[in-house]
Amino acid sequence: MAINYTWDVSTVDVKEIDGNADTVFNVHWRLTGTDDTNTVEDSQGNDVAAAATVYGTVGLDTEDLSNFTAFADLTASDVQGWVEAAMGADEVQAKKDGLDATIAELVTPTVQTKQVG
Repeated sequence: MAINYTWDVSTVDVKEIDGNADTVFNVHWRLTGTDDTNTVEDSQGNDVAAAATVYGTVGLDTEDLSNFTAFADLTASDVQGWVEAAMGADEVQAKKDGLDATIAELVTPTVQTKQVG
């Protein structure tokens, strides 16, 4: 099972800080893990890649804006880097590990729901 991870960091909160308009201070992030090997059945009976998503928000440190990037010049890669730095490597890895566990449970369930009668 090889999991590919995709970040969506396109939604941000901005305000003016120290004369810098549209300073990003909070990011609404979404991390999706997609298994490139295993499929599961969706609600319509179609086989789709096994995937799971986790999401949240993270505040950014805006104390030092000496390397300020204008909002119009921001890229998703810039923002993803800020998110990962703000979360820290251990937290990012914990999110990925959680996605891996969720996908493994989707592919090979350890719990089933059944009805009696």
